[in-house]
Amino acid sequence: MHTDLVAALDIGGTKIAAALVDGRGGILVRAQRATPAQEDGDTVMRAVTDVLGDLTASPLWGRVAALGIGSAGPVDASAGTVSPVNVPGWRGYPLVERVRSAVGGLPVELIGDGVAITAAEHWQGAARGHDNALCMVVSTGVGGGLVLGGRLHPGPTGNAGHIGHISVDLDGDPCPCGSRGCVERIASGPNIARRALANGWRPGPDGDASAAAVAAAARAGDPVAVASFERAARALAAGIAATATLVEIDIAVVGGGVGKAGEVLFGPLRKALTDYATLSFVRRLEVVPAEMGTDAGLVGAAAAALTGPVKAAAAGV
Repeated sequence: MHTDLVAALDIGGTKIAAALVDGRGGILVRAQRATPAQEDGDTVMRAVTDVLGDLTASPLWGRVAALGIGSAGPVDASAGTVSPVNVPGWRGYPLVERVRSAVGGLPVELIGDGVAITAAEHWQGAARGHDNALCMVVSTGVGGGLVLGGRLHPGPTGNAGHIGHISVDLDGDPCPCGSRGCVERIASGPNIARRALANGWRPGPDGDASAAAVAAAARAGDPVAVASFERAARALAAGIAATATLVEIDIAVVGGGVGKAGEVLFGPLRKALTDYATLSFVRRLEVVPAEMGTDAGLVGAAAAALTGPVKAAAAGV
C-alpha cells in the first residue's frame, strides 16, 4: 500500500484543524473543531481526538506515513509537550504522546505555529526559492520562524525565530513575557489598537476598536491611526533588521491579521527598514506579504511531517 500522504494538525486558541495532505501540499481531507480553550486539558484533548477521528475514518488514512503538529506555543519539541498561552489547561501537556497513541503509533513531528507558517511559506508561498528567510505572523501576538541554508530551522525546542520577543525598546512597556519593549508589545493587533485609543482615536458608530478598524482609519488619513501603524512598523523593522544582521536572511515574509493591513503597514515598514538594515549585507533585504492564507498552519505541519527527522533518517538524509 502507498504511504504517500501525511496528516497535519493546526492547534490554536480558537480552532483545531486537521487535514490529510499530499506530497505537493494539496489538502485532500479536512476536519475542524472549535478549541474548548477555557476547559481542562483532557477536554481540549478530546477535541483533538475528535478531529483525528474524522481523519482516521477516511478511506485515505491507510496511506498516511506520518503526522505533523503546528501548535500555539510555547512548545517543546524535544519533550513533545505544549503550553499554549491561550489554552491554560495545557501546561507541559504531553501532546505528542497523546496524539501518537490516538493514531496508532505513527511518527509525530511537533513545531510551533510560527515555524509551521514559515515551513508553508518556504514550501509553497512567498519565501519559495529563498534559502535564508524570516517568516512572521503579526496578529493577536507576533510569532515567526526561520529558514537557514535552505532548511527550516526550528531549533531544539521548536521555537527558533520567535521575533515577537526581541526587545526593540530598552525602556519600553513591560511585556507579559517578562521582558520590556518587545516587538509584540508594540506591533501586535491589540497593541496597535490600544495605542491608537490611548492617543485619541475613536471607533466609528459600529464600535469596532480592532486593529483592522484602525487600519481602515489610517487608510482614510486619520493621523492617530497612521501614527499607531507607523510605530508598529518601526518595531517590526527593528526586529527584522536585527534578525537579518544576525543570520543573513534576504527576505522577510509578513502574514497574520495585521499583515493584511496592506500599504498602511508595508509602506512605513519598508521605509523604517532603511533606517535599521544599514550594513551592506542586509541592505537588499526585501519585505513581502505572506501568500499562504488560512491553510498555512496545516500545510506547514504537513511539511514538518514530510521532512522531519524520522522521515529524513528513513531517506538516509
